[in-house]
Amino acid sequence: MSSPSAISLAPSPAPTAAASRSRRAVRTWLFVMAALVVAMVAVGGATRLTGSGLSITEWKPVTGAIPPLSAEAWAQEFAKYQATPQYKLLNQGMSLSEFQVIYGWEWGHRLLGRLIGLAFFVPLLVFWWRGQLDRRLGLSLLGLGLLGGLQGAVGWIMVASGLQPGMTAVAPVKLALHLTLASAIYAGLVWLAAGLDRRRDEVVAARLSRTALLLMVLVLVQIALGGLVAGSKAGLTYNTWPLMDGSLVPSGLFSGTPWIENFVDNVTLVQFNHRLTAYALLILAVIHALDARRIAPGTGAARRATALAGLVAAQASLGIVTLLLVVPLWAGLAHQVAAMLVLGMASAHARLCRASRNARLGRASRDDGPSRPSRDDRLGRSAPRAA
Repeated sequence: MSSPSAISLAPSPAPTAAASRSRRAVRTWLFVMAALVVAMVAVGGATRLTGSGLSITEWKPVTGAIPPLSAEAWAQEFAKYQATPQYKLLNQGMSLSEFQVIYGWEWGHRLLGRLIGLAFFVPLLVFWWRGQLDRRLGLSLLGLGLLGGLQGAVGWIMVASGLQPGMTAVAPVKLALHLTLASAIYAGLVWLAAGLDRRRDEVVAARLSRTALLLMVLVLVQIALGGLVAGSKAGLTYNTWPLMDGSLVPSGLFSGTPWIENFVDNVTLVQFNHRLTAYALLILAVIHALDARRIAPGTGAARRATALAGLVAAQASLGIVTLLLVVPLWAGLAHQVAAMLVLGMASAHARLCRASRNARLGRASRDDGPSRPSRDDRLGRSAPRAA
């Protein structure tokens, strides 16, 4: 009969071929969902930059999936838009054909959201019914699904803010919240997908793991600040770099009252904060890459950290170009999509570094003495686990 020590030090059974295929299928699905969210953000960015977001004045989650199909239906939708402040103050005299263009952008954005919901919940139910998800991963995915439903509600609240008297665009805070929530969902999908990668070719120092997580959080903060820049149209002012109004620190950062509202309504402070956070993110990413290459040369962590630093530098450069060109459509969209790529890389890197650190801690625990097999190991389960 084997001793307890022998039991604890014995390697875990290799996953069966069926378990590996199951894990690979779930991981592929999560990455596909992440790609769809990036597409959703891109279409949403185009909707905002073309001024199309207020063209549909009602929220009909089910029946709204069908666009106007007759001249009479189009006339009714156009009449609803003509009653909005945006039409009266900005688009007076717009033709029906011009309205159909902006309507198409907003309708496409909402339709893609509905398709993403189906692409998420149908496979989720199938995977769960087949036993391909363990309890923790299933609950994590349900949480992301609930965030997705909340995102739809936040999107309508955002649109409704732009339909109020005197408004010609949505409220900046609500736009930033809408973008940040989409980014958090995307980061969660990538995090869970990366957590299903069973390759463990290195052990990462705790410092690298913490810094990688900090980078992911800082990218999310920067995206939120970018949402404020977009919502307040702060990118259309101070179109010089590195100076703002001839100074590194422009005047009037807190000219509004109460002072707290400057962080949302004062375009000078909104753009300044976005710039400062970009500098901080770039510096941290470079330091992290150099640190990883110094203490873990040749490892996957070092390669990922270097790639992340390169993506952050490229994104910062694209942001500068976008600002200097006064936010043309192509540059604004590229900057927004590139932000998602940076966030995806940061999320995957942080998750894999955490997994490697956990492997080190687990190894130390085994070396210290016998450990009790997990409940899943005792039951012989092989379903993919959550991050």
